[in-house]
Amino acid sequence: MLSWGQNPQIENKGIRIMFYNVENLFFPTNDSIKRDDEFTPKGTRYWSWKRYDQKIRNIAKTTIAVGEWEAPAVLGLCEIENIDCLNDLINNSPLKAYNYKILHYECGDKRGIDVALLYRPEFFNLIASKPFVLNFGPDSRPTRDILYAKGIVNEKDTLHLFVNHWPSRYGGQLVTAPKREKAAETLKGIYDSLLVDNPKANIIAMGDFNDHPDDVSMKDILKAKIDTVNLQPNDLVNSMWQYTKTGGTHKYQHVWGVLDQIVLSQNLVFSKNNLYASLPTTHIFKADWLLEKDDVGMRLNRTYIGFKFHGGYSDHLPIYVDVIFK
Repeated sequence: MLSWGQNPQIENKGIRIMFYNVENLFFPTNDSIKRDDEFTPKGTRYWSWKRYDQKIRNIAKTTIAVGEWEAPAVLGLCEIENIDCLNDLINNSPLKAYNYKILHYECGDKRGIDVALLYRPEFFNLIASKPFVLNFGPDSRPTRDILYAKGIVNEKDTLHLFVNHWPSRYGGQLVTAPKREKAAETLKGIYDSLLVDNPKANIIAMGDFNDHPDDVSMKDILKAKIDTVNLQPNDLVNSMWQYTKTGGTHKYQHVWGVLDQIVLSQNLVFSKNNLYASLPTTHIFKADWLLEKDDVGMRLNRTYIGFKFHGGYSDHLPIYVDVIFK
């Protein structure tokens, strides 16, 4: 019998889906059309092949640990520079043993950082994909796309996935909020169109939304709620609300926040078809090696602290959700 909290893939009872902002995984060569100079061997961060290889191994180690040595069926990633990084991750690290495939589109972000999806075909059979470009007008710089993937799980059930990395708060939360609100409008529009086609669609959006669960973009525009009792028909459920009082995935100015989130369609939460995912199956992964002590408790064990190489993992904690087969 499957123990609650155990990776359901172990006994073919479901799949584990992970999301991880890996903090600036850049390929250590200069790309002339991207602003990636600082992450090169001669750049301001002295981003060497040795440091790059260490980071690849760190990501692989964390991914396998999240899966409890049965690597997750699906891994959503952000802050990946290009396909070369992804190829190294699945072919030149311990992840090679798990037969991951890559879903990736180059986006218009000037620094060159993209979102991507790694998936194991034996658990998630990809049948369609598309990048949704976020457009904020002719005077706005490009940002990361919303990556869409449609696949079959449990041999018969359709699952829709979205990987997000919304515009950052750099420059101030209030100044940048309209861009994240526009991203929320875009994602909500896609969600609603899927629900028009199939009111019982199984949909999961994951990502670094650069807003908290109670910000306007998430709560009011995307309509990602925590109250599963008073939901309106097209409301969604933010399964990360539960962690807003007990910790977070990212620490800024000594305060933890939940920027990395998993948003579910009601059909999954109420298990109207053959799949179930909800608050009890959603978690933050807090392995000891991802954290270290600071003056006010714990902080993230980062790759860089400022411009100084620290040799850690990321400035975000990974999150995951188990999708259980009925």
